[in-house]
Amino acid sequence: MMNKPRVRAVAAVIVKDGKYFAAIRGYGFLKGYFEFPGGKIEEGETPEEALRREIEEELSSEIEVGEKLLTVNYEYPDFLLDMDVFFAVLKQGRLLLHEGIHLQERFFDLIEMDETLFCPADQAIVKALKARSFALP
Repeated sequence: MMNKPRVRAVAAVIVKDGKYFAAIRGYGFLKGYFEFPGGKIEEGETPEEALRREIEEELSSEIEVGEKLLTVNYEYPDFLLDMDVFFAVLKQGRLLLHEGIHLQERFFDLIEMDETLFCPADQAIVKALKARSFALP
């Protein structure tokens, strides 16, 4: 049995007007799937620092990192993913997509997410958002 590499990553749930931001991956084996933006944590970074850096690099935007929603542990064919997911608010910028990283973006409400193809690990985020919304008074 092969030992798969473990990847530590972060993702942002950016909320605006009650909707959630996601973008279609433009590369890799999950090309064409929607994902919440983020990326790998680099050596010496906290998850929050990594998330701010990734959103700046991927979307030319500055965010304020909020409450942690969950940690997703998912086994892909070639690696194990440990992804910390945080709520975030856009502070500056307009979530500008960079060619090659993402193909399209949009804001979703929870019902629209059911009809959308999300990366397998990101499906756990959708499930957590829905569970949380049902728990609200």
